Amino acid sequence: MSVSDDTNGRDPPAMMLGIESSCDETACAVLDGEGRVRAEIVASQIADHAPFGGVVPEIAARAHLAALAPMVRAALAEAGIAARDLSGIAATVGPGLIGGLIVGAGFAKGMALATGAAFYAINHLEAHALTARLPGIAARAPDFPYLLLLVSGGHTALIAVEAVGRYRRLGTTLDDAAGEVFDKVAKLLGLGYPGGPALEALAAEGDPARFTLPRPLLGRAGCDFSFSGLKTAVAQIVSRLPPGSLPRGMAADIAASFQAAVVEAMADRLSHALAMMPDATCVVVAGGVASNRAIRGRLEATATAGGLTLIAPPLRLCTDNATMVAWAAIERRRAGYSSDDLAAHCRPRWPLDGAVQSLIAGKAVSVAV
Repeated sequence: MSVSDDTNGRDPPAMMLGIESSCDETACAVLDGEGRVRAEIVASQIADHAPFGGVVPEIAARAHLAALAPMVRAALAEAGIAARDLSGIAATVGPGLIGGLIVGAGFAKGMALATGAAFYAINHLEAHALTARLPGIAARAPDFPYLLLLVSGGHTALIAVEAVGRYRRLGTTLDDAAGEVFDKVAKLLGLGYPGGPALEALAAEGDPARFTLPRPLLGRAGCDFSFSGLKTAVAQIVSRLPPGSLPRGMAADIAASFQAAVVEAMADRLSHALAMMPDATCVVVAGGVASNRAIRGRLEATATAGGLTLIAPPLRLCTDNATMVAWAAIERRRAGYSSDDLAAHCRPRWPLDGAVQSLIAGKAVSVAV
């Protein structure tokens, strides 16, 4: 994707279709040119993956393939438009599970080819980074630069959002992502999948001081995260207990102690990032783990102590969704980026730092901003 004054002979998109299929949720949304949501639909695959205790990539890809066409038809009907009325079609092309990415991107490319609409290849992390600027999320869209804490099942990172298409990574996880550890600890406690919400609910019943758990990297320089040691510490506690189901009170205390450790570690890393980015206009938190009330409350207090406001999109826009994908395409078009070639390929790994890159004909091409 390159910055250009060229609009490919088209007026700015009046209607943008977004498609998201990077993991275990199939989603599509229709936004108008101002970012107003005309339709949004999400199909969860939790029931498909729950028996396996985690996401099975092949099952996820097949579910996306089965769900996508009827969902897009339903979204267009809800928006009151036909496919030919779309000026742009955006799809997540990375990072994520490659099978699901291919399904969503292939569908979007086929629609673009059939309708003549512009195609936009969207970085999933950039979509999260820009969600807070969607109309109606905050009283005023955050000005650049702002600080983003992205916490999800696959990503944990602190990122300086300097402009559309320009990002600087301040820190990231050295091992497991926060959401991944929540799910793994929930499994240790017998809570099933997905474990994050269940663990949060259980932690509310427990004593966070019952067990002494490590606070990884607490006080150390930089903004990197580490959760693997914390996960191992919980596993060691559980292994020393009698076999069989844990008493609910014991499980609640472990859950509360674990959550308290994560909360403290995240607040510490955020405070370091604030010191590294004195020109930040606000703090934005995004990703599924951002829905955790204890984490959100502590992050808000940390941001406030640093003189900044915390902006957290509503839950439906923190987890994987297509509204953010369509909005990212609108933001990129407004910033002067042209649409993408249909040769843009999918990529399971696509870091969000430096200039966002275009993936065309198998090559990563840096964007000059």
